[in-house]
This record gives sequence, C-alpha cells and structure tokens, in this order.
Amino acid sequence: MRFWKVRRKSRFLGGLGLALCCFSLIIFTQVNTLALSISPLANSLPSPQVHPLPPTLANWQDSTDSGDYFDQVKQPNFGHLLWSKFPIQVYIDPVDANKSQAWIAAVLDVVREWAVYLPLEVVDSSEVADIRIVRQAPPLRQGVLRSRSGESTYELYNRRDGDKTVLSHRFSVYLNPNQVGKYIPATARHELGHALGIWGHSLMETDVLYFSHVGNPPAISARDVNTLKRVYEQPTRLGWKL
Repeated sequence: MRFWKVRRKSRFLGGLGLALCCFSLIIFTQVNTLALSISPLANSLPSPQVHPLPPTLANWQDSTDSGDYFDQVKQPNFGHLLWSKFPIQVYIDPVDANKSQAWIAAVLDVVREWAVYLPLEVVDSSEVADIRIVRQAPPLRQGVLRSRSGESTYELYNRRDGDKTVLSHRFSVYLNPNQVGKYIPATARHELGHALGIWGHSLMETDVLYFSHVGNPPAISARDVNTLKRVYEQPTRLGWKL
C-alpha cells in the first residue's frame, strides 16, 4: 500500500474560553495551506472525473435560496476532497470512555447531524475508518503560538477495491479535550465539515464553517449544505482507478 504524506492542513482555532479575571480569550480560525506536488506521480494518477452524487445530496433542495461559499473552498492539486464510497466510515476514539461519555455523546450527535446530508457509519475500528476523530490536542506546529481547539489532516493512499487499485484519502480530526459545553459540538461540527469535503471557510458567522467560533454556535446551515453539494459536483482524482 502506497502512501503520500499530508501537505495540507486546516486548523480550526477557537472557542476555547479561558476565564481569567472575567476576561475571555477567543482564538480565531485559520487555514494553513502547503502545496502537495503530484507532478512526479502524474503519469500514474487517474484523470479527474465527476462521481455520481449520493442520493442525500442529489435530493437536497434549498427552499431559502441562501447561496453558498464554494468560492472559498480550496482544491488540492489532485481535486476536491470528496468521498465516493459510502457510507463514509467514522471512528470516534473512546480514550477513557468512563470519563468522556458526554464528549462521545456530543460527537455522536454531530455525526448524526451531518449524516442527514451524507451517508455516515460509526465503526469500532480505527483501522477501517475513513475519518478518525480523536479526543486529543492538535499536534504542536512550529511557529504556531496560539491554542487550537481542533484540526483536520488528511493523507493519500492506494486502496484495493476488488481487482483494481484506487486513489483514496483518509482524515484524522483532532478535538482539544480542554473544551467544554457548547464548544465541543461546535468544533466537532466544523472539523467534520472539513473532513467531508469543505476544505475552506465561510465568511458568514451563521455557517458552521465560519472561520471563528461565535457566542452561539450555529447549526448546519443551508449555505453549508449548498457548498457541500457544489463540492460533490466537481471532478476529482480521488476514488478513481490508478
């Protein structure tokens, strides 16, 4: 099985309220982009193609005509980070299940929220998971001085699918264990949005993929789903035969 190192990461910075002398520190979101060069692999990679929309997105209609923020979504060199094999398998790290039941319940609720729009399945093994959610502070990055509440990273690999090999990816989502209350699902909702394919940020605070935490974290908006649908209508090299 062949791997390519992750080169692009999204950091959701925010929402970890530090109550010190009645002051609160709000950490903002940023996306750090490092180019993944695929030129040495170009001859072996599949051509970008469009996958069929999953029925949940194909049937989605926005009666409010809210628009989207697709223009803010970044596309890696190999195409958009969308999934083509369903259900998408999600693993939630139990860590210390006796001490983190509330955290696990909050993350499970978030998975169910996104599952309305894309088929998701919670699995017991991290080895088979497409998305791995862990209760762990994001790894320290050189030059990053601010605390981070969450981070999503991906890696590419070759996956066997019957008698063929397809270009695939998988995600790791880190959620800082020091978060409390409404910021646990807010960060999970945001980072899972990245892992499902929205590799960018909204400029409107009513969207889950807004670049910073807000006082009242929003639910998944019509603009979030419209953007997700636009992503899944794009060509990609992922999910196609090498």
